[in-house]
Amino acid sequence: MSDLEVGLIILLVIGVIASNLAVLKYSAKFKMTQFGKDHKKPTNEKKPESIDKEKSQVSDKSKDDI
Repeated sequence: MSDLEVGLIILLVIGVIASNLAVLKYSAKFKMTQFGKDHKKPTNEKKPESIDKEKSQVSDKSKDDI
């Protein structure tokens, strides 16, 4: 192999390593969730009363429009 081919292969390997390091550094900023854990809130929690009142007002207005 000629010196040019060896130099191109070395540059290619260094480029792949540098790009992998850049991706690892960028992806380290994100928070990953754990598989198998249930992150949903329990369904028996009560909603604030203000939300319930707003929903009832919206449903009352839609009945009036009909």
